[in-house]
Amino acid sequence: RALEQKLLGVRFQEDNFTVLCPNIQTLVIKIKPRFPGLKLSSESMPVSIHLPKRNKPTQHSMHFPAALVPKRRSTPAEMKLVCIYLNTPCLFQDWKNSSLLNNDILGATLENYSVTNLTEPVEIRFWHNQKLVSWPFLPLAENGSQGNWSSAGCETIHQKDVVLCQCNHLTYFAVLLVGRLFLPHYEAILAPLTYISMVGCSVSAAASLLTILHYLASRKKSRDYTTKIHMNLLGALFLLNVFFLLSGPLASVHSTWLCRGTAAFLQYSLLCCLTWMAIEGFHLYLLLIKVYNVYIRRYVLKLCAVGWGLPALAVVSILIFKEETYGVASSSLAYESLLLFSHRCWITDKAQDVHYILNVGYAGITILFNVVILVTVMRMLRKLRSNMNSQKERVKKDLVTVLGLTCLLGTTWALAFLGFGVFLIPQLILFTIINSLLGFFICLWYCTVRRQPDTSPSTGSSQMTK
Repeated sequence: RALEQKLLGVRFQEDNFTVLCPNIQTLVIKIKPRFPGLKLSSESMPVSIHLPKRNKPTQHSMHFPAALVPKRRSTPAEMKLVCIYLNTPCLFQDWKNSSLLNNDILGATLENYSVTNLTEPVEIRFWHNQKLVSWPFLPLAENGSQGNWSSAGCETIHQKDVVLCQCNHLTYFAVLLVGRLFLPHYEAILAPLTYISMVGCSVSAAASLLTILHYLASRKKSRDYTTKIHMNLLGALFLLNVFFLLSGPLASVHSTWLCRGTAAFLQYSLLCCLTWMAIEGFHLYLLLIKVYNVYIRRYVLKLCAVGWGLPALAVVSILIFKEETYGVASSSLAYESLLLFSHRCWITDKAQDVHYILNVGYAGITILFNVVILVTVMRMLRKLRSNMNSQKERVKKDLVTVLGLTCLLGTTWALAFLGFGVFLIPQLILFTIINSLLGFFICLWYCTVRRQPDTSPSTGSSQMTK
């Protein structure tokens, strides 16, 4: 702001005044009340021959509409428009330490006027020669009162080698690189990870369905409530994998209602998975941690009402009150929602609050609760086995138990919260492999446990809930 005030105070006879520095270019232009509009481009700006090649400005432009100057009687006969170009990663840093395209920042201000709510937008173009792997960008305006960037009043159009920002006000503008996958190595791992996720989800869906059908067709069907809860979790995982596999192809059908319905069922399946994982933790708490008997009438029926009913209520409410929530999602939001990779039917950018509150928030609470349960169970196993013989055999059985509980409780989804810094690439690989095959792992664990002699107290203990 101090630079703007000094530039506005400069007196000059010509129509414009220019200052060139290694990382800063400024231009002050005199404009009249009958303003026809103005287009400024980096190609038309003078460049100092003393600047080193690495400091040459990248190509950019700003177009100011005729509506920029207010049509009022009090409008002075002459005003100054200050335009500033900055190329530095150090200024306007927000709390996220966000990266900017080319480190370019373009600013403009009109003397003695706060320009907002323009009827015609200011157009800012940023050229680039980078492979941006089709990630979306936000045209961002610096919010001085908050000390951060805001996309309010701006829209973006991503064209080949150009990002066009259209904003209804004047301030400082930049293009924030949305999505943490803006990495040189990302394009190389995108195809393998996509293939792994497709194959893994297909295998998990098939394994979950076969396990459920085997359970339903079994003549010696277990009356154990714990097994019934496992089958419900596998049912939720089956739906999640199926709708995830369908969400990609159906996004290309160009049917709004079909894509919206698929996205709604996909979120419903995700919420059902999280709910049944929380129910697994709650049931484990009743069996092993809460040692005295608890009587719950129609226990499984009530759990089903919670596991399938609450997610349905949430999704139906969204469809009624915020219909635009579902549609074709951007790549960044698809990643943030634990559903990897690109163009698919999911939650749109217009409903990021729904995603972060209902999906990320709910997942975080569920995973935190189940991690506490898992740690408590591991401590109990350690105490129970401390004075027993044949430690090696016990350790093997306990390892199988812990690995199975890790899958049942969904604690492997905690990897989604480690996608930052040097952990990003390993996290992506581990998350894709483990969680796309989660249903398959649960089926393997279930078959392994069913083949062992039933010496655990789970069957008898589960009779405390009827």
